[in-house]
Amino acid sequence: MIRVGLHGGFGEKGRTSVGIEAGGRRVLLDAGIKVGASGRDYYPLIDDEAIRKLDALLISHAHEDHVGALSWLLSRGFRGRIFMTAETLAESPETLSHYGEREYLDAFPLDPGAVEMFTPGETIDLGGMTITTGRSGHVAGGVWFAAEAEGRRIVYSADVVPDSNVFVMDPLPRCDLLILDASYGADPVSGSERVSAIRQWIEAHAGGCLLPTPLSGRSLELMAILPGRFAMHAGMRAALEAQLAAPDMLLPGTAALLRQRLAQAEDWHEDEALPSCPLLTNDGMGRAGPSAIAIPLAAAAENYPILLTGHLPEGTPAHTLHAQGRAEWIRLPTHPTLSGLIGIWERSDKPPVLGHSCAPGALDELRPYLPGLRTDLVTGDFIDLKDD
Repeated sequence: MIRVGLHGGFGEKGRTSVGIEAGGRRVLLDAGIKVGASGRDYYPLIDDEAIRKLDALLISHAHEDHVGALSWLLSRGFRGRIFMTAETLAESPETLSHYGEREYLDAFPLDPGAVEMFTPGETIDLGGMTITTGRSGHVAGGVWFAAEAEGRRIVYSADVVPDSNVFVMDPLPRCDLLILDASYGADPVSGSERVSAIRQWIEAHAGGCLLPTPLSGRSLELMAILPGRFAMHAGMRAALEAQLAAPDMLLPGTAALLRQRLAQAEDWHEDEALPSCPLLTNDGMGRAGPSAIAIPLAAAAENYPILLTGHLPEGTPAHTLHAQGRAEWIRLPTHPTLSGLIGIWERSDKPPVLGHSCAPGALDELRPYLPGLRTDLVTGDFIDLKDD
C-alpha cells in the first residue's frame, strides 16, 4: 500500500507539501509556507514524529510556498536527505530570508553542503522508491516529481506551465494518481490572451509604471513581454543572469533574446526617483524585497500606475492596493489554465486526480472538465493506494 499525506496546499493556496510513504521509505515533496497565515497555519500540517521519520525532502523550486518552511522543518527534527537542482539551491537562501521566521533561520540555516543536487530529467533512487524528475516550465531549475514504488506511480506536478513563452515543460508520465497544479481552477483565458492584454497595458503606461514580480520565473516572462525601454531593481540582475545561464531550461532562442533585454535594462535603486519607464521589482506581493519599498513609492506618486500579475494573498500590500482600486491586476499565467489542465490529465491517461493550490469552490468548477478530480480532500487528509 502507498500512503499519500496532504500536508499543505489542498483546499488552500500556500504551504504546498505532499508526503509519500511506500517501499519502506518516507519522503516529503516540498515544504512551503502560507503567505497571510500565522502561527501553526503558516507551516505544513505534519507532526513532529512524522517529520523525524522522513528519509528525504525534495524541493521542486525556490518559491516561498514550496521551500519557505525548510528551516522550520529542520527545527522539528528533520535529518533526512535534501534534494534540489542547482538553480533551486542558489535561489533558496533569499526566499528563506524573506519568508522564514528568524528564530528558525538563525538556529537551522540551510547548509548548501548538505544538499544533494540533481539535474531535471534524472531519477533519484531512494531504495524501495524511485523519484523521476522533469522540467516544470515554471522557473529555471523547477521540476515535477514522479514517485514509483510497489508497482504504482504517483505524479506530483508542483507548479507547471504547459504553455510558457520562456521555459520548457517536459510531459508528465502516465500514473495511478496525479497531484496537479490547479492554482487557476477552471480559468478559460489562454496564456496568449493574457500576455497580449499585459503588453497593451504596459504600452499604454510606457512613461512610468511598476510591475512587482517574483525574482524567478515571472520576471523572465515579463521581460519577454516588455515592448521597449524598462528598468529593474539593480539587485535582480545577478539572479536573472544566473537563470539565463541554464539554457536547457529555456525554449530555443529565448535565452539570447532575454540576455539582450537584460543587458539593455536600466538599474534602479531604492534611493532614486521612480524611472520614466516600466519598472520591475522583485516580490510580487509587496511583502518583501525591493517591492516592499517601491510599491508605497508608486502608490504615493501622482501618476505611477501599478500592475499586479500574480497571486494576491489577503493582508499583503498588493491585495490591499488592488482592493482600494490603486493597483490593477491582469493574471500572467505561470500555472496551467483550463486547456493546459485538461491536456496534462489526458496525456497522463486520465487517472484519479487531486488539485493543489486551489480553493474548494474553484475546484468544484473544475471538476466537470476533469471527471477524475476529487474535491473532498483538504490539507491534513491522507489517501491510500491499495494493492489490486
